Amino acid sequence: MTESDLRKLSRRGEGPTLEFKRSTGELREALKTICAFLNTRGGTVFFGVNRRGKVEGQQVSEQTIHEITEAFARFEPPARIGVHRIRAGAGRQVIALAVDANHEAVPFTYDGRAYERIGNTTRKMSQERYESLLLERAHARRRWENQPATEQTLEGLDREEILLTRETAIRQRRISAGTGMDAGDILDRLGLRRNGIVTQAAQVLYGTRFLPDYPQCLLKMGRFRGTRVTDDILDNKQEHMNAFAMVREGMAFLDRTLPLAAHFPEGRVSREDRLLVPPNALREILLNAVIHRDYSDTSGHIAIAVFDDRVEIRSAGRLPAGITVEMLSGQHLSKLRNPLIADVFHRTGAVEIWGRGTNRVIEECRRYGNEPPVFEEKQGYLVVTFETPVVAVSGIGSEKSSEIGSEKSSEKILVLLQANPELAAREVATKLGLTSRAVEKQLAKLRLAGRIRRIGPAKGGHWEVLS
Repeated sequence: MTESDLRKLSRRGEGPTLEFKRSTGELREALKTICAFLNTRGGTVFFGVNRRGKVEGQQVSEQTIHEITEAFARFEPPARIGVHRIRAGAGRQVIALAVDANHEAVPFTYDGRAYERIGNTTRKMSQERYESLLLERAHARRRWENQPATEQTLEGLDREEILLTRETAIRQRRISAGTGMDAGDILDRLGLRRNGIVTQAAQVLYGTRFLPDYPQCLLKMGRFRGTRVTDDILDNKQEHMNAFAMVREGMAFLDRTLPLAAHFPEGRVSREDRLLVPPNALREILLNAVIHRDYSDTSGHIAIAVFDDRVEIRSAGRLPAGITVEMLSGQHLSKLRNPLIADVFHRTGAVEIWGRGTNRVIEECRRYGNEPPVFEEKQGYLVVTFETPVVAVSGIGSEKSSEIGSEKSSEKILVLLQANPELAAREVATKLGLTSRAVEKQLAKLRLAGRIRRIGPAKGGHWEVLS
């Protein structure tokens, strides 16, 4: 962090994740606040900034740093605290102590007492709250997600995806900007390694190889002609992949499979083409499926099924104890089965983990003019159904009217892929002057016709032209 960054931050004032101390003479009070940050959302304490947010700095010696780090031994359990020094004028520095939230290890204590942050105030945690968190911590240590991954090492994870999480979380201000580029260090900060050993949560989030040990990391996607899974299947894809890839691939499948419907916004003459189901609602339900499913069931999976009259998203596992399907349509608390996985998605800004996701989905559907989805538990799966007339909107006649143009486009795509098999759909779209959606649809048709096939994953794979 630069001096300029510090001055911008100080102007925001103290809050739930930020506190100012004029000097390290207030070290004891500052460490109580660090304890409170550890027990809530994480945060930073600055020494050398007064309560009004004015950067004054102080003289900092090696003895100063030694006294600070020596005091860290008073935390229980041991806490990971970043110490940063920032220039603040001639001969003066500001010291920043930064911590990330660590939900798995709470409650933390400092000098034998637990603290919590409420607004911009640090206060002692009640005994009742402390004992409740202790019980939760004891249970949290034996979840499926925080157990060691089977025959998995750091080298077997997707480093690019890990770095993307770091970059996104920093933009969201949900991880320290001082977090380095070392993949192991990032996993440690996210609670995804224990004593240097990769957890199963890390495998779910960043894995690159899933068989034979993790067959449950499976996404099934299908388009059925009719209203039953026994009807003809028009498009079928099943692939093992990590959680982030599941969200991307699932949304790409829905985008290219669902037809556009004409919509005339109130007060406007021109029409607006849009998906049959609000994309934000589909994405929220898919995220919930990926984050909250039961990964301990090795025969489980996530499925996206598009029928002539509905879209279904299914995820393995029943709702947590105390939560019913009826509650999902009203106000309810968030009860996390996989807090580590949920926390990583939260840090990227994908979810809020406040228990409002399903409520937002219902509101989004109503704004769109659609009926809210139906939530059901069936045979050990949570099934969310969006009822929508897929066939009636797509229309066979409209497909025939554009058949000639589609054939020309598909031939151009084949020529391009034969010359450049590694091209992504968006690159093909750019070269041909088409939309990404149009190219995705043509690729799907070519695959169904047996003229091309995909070798490898969406990222890093290539196309093979068969005829």
